[in-house]
Amino acid sequence: METKTAPPAERRRPALELASTIRHDGAGGVADDLATVEGLAAWLREQEGLLPPGALPEADERLREEVTALRRAVRALFARAVSPAPPSRADANRLMPVEEALAALNAAAALEPVVPRLTWPAGDRPTAGLVPAGDGDAGPGAVLIAALARAAVDFLGGPDREQLRACTAPRCVRYFLRSHGRQAWCKPSCGNRARVARHAERHRSPQP
Repeated sequence: METKTAPPAERRRPALELASTIRHDGAGGVADDLATVEGLAAWLREQEGLLPPGALPEADERLREEVTALRRAVRALFARAVSPAPPSRADANRLMPVEEALAALNAAAALEPVVPRLTWPAGDRPTAGLVPAGDGDAGPGAVLIAALARAAVDFLGGPDREQLRACTAPRCVRYFLRSHGRQAWCKPSCGNRARVARHAERHRSPQP
């Protein structure tokens, strides 16, 4: 099985974290980290500190279905973001239509109304954040879905979108943020695999 290596903290984005729950399984196929409630629970634990307090509810089947539905919309919009380059091979042939994905993402972001708030402790720097509007009566699941959706809205509407790429290495299905130049692979091991594949292709004997 593929070993999951977390990117540096400064490069982690909730939208990318969600999209990356679809990955190569290390044996020629595709793994879904959210295929079970247990998988969702493990993934939520990994997001502690990345999502707002109160946005990490107890996992159950309904929440799993809601998170994976949002992921489908996010991955469809990621595919649009990297166009005209090819999207991830994991779902390139069954992407949600863009307008449907936009509607799903925006509806999810609106599940918990929020307002901006500035805090400025004495002797410290000011920070801006979002807090629930009104009574904050959205359930824990809605808080999570809305937080993930807003993170995707911020990502896709911000400068990081321009650096989004789908890894072109054989078997890899990840999206990643390009950090330099013409980077085409999400990690060094994918680059090595791509170079080995190109070398093998160049030296393959012609078929009779």
